[in-house]
Amino acid sequence: MEENRTKRNQLLAGHVIKNLKNRNIEGYYAKDKEEALRIALELIPEGSTVGWGGSASISEIGLKQAVCEGNYEVINRDVCKTPEEKRAAELKCFDSDYFLASANAVTRDGVLVNIDKFANRIAAIAYGPRNVILVIGMNKIVRNVEDAAKRARDEASTINAARLDTETPCRNTGMCYDCKGAKSLCCQILVTRSSAVDGRMKVILVNDALGF
Repeated sequence: MEENRTKRNQLLAGHVIKNLKNRNIEGYYAKDKEEALRIALELIPEGSTVGWGGSASISEIGLKQAVCEGNYEVINRDVCKTPEEKRAAELKCFDSDYFLASANAVTRDGVLVNIDKFANRIAAIAYGPRNVILVIGMNKIVRNVEDAAKRARDEASTINAARLDTETPCRNTGMCYDCKGAKSLCCQILVTRSSAVDGRMKVILVNDALGF
């Protein structure tokens, strides 16, 4: 059964990568987490400044740990002790050589959809860092933008609400209630339909279920 799933994922990834290329986004396929990590590190020259937004996927393949232990200038928002330090790190990421993140969903025809509370992550994906590397599990591929937005809100945001113990209705029910205001996790939605800068965006599709 797993062999059939792997074959299907490889075929589907090939289709998505072709459509990413049409959108001026580089695409790569990794058969497992280890290969995904190898591809990502091959894309980042030593000495580069590297930062990230909130992402479970880059942690799950070991990419955060690898860059922290490697020969890179790391902008590590995770070790900041105050909100002011964290904001300074997030702003510094806008001038980084490489920004690491994931996507909440990617459509079969190569559109990327992300949802954020404060938008530091999606802002950096859209503009600023010279390169963006997105590590995306095959569990996040959906049919279209409508399904992508639905996945981002009904799955990614509700899981994050439980993880962060937020005071939102979805934390208690597991369902999106379209809540608004300062406590909402769904303040900003980014739809990336193409890249205006050659070679800036790189997507690594991983034959695994990663992130939310």
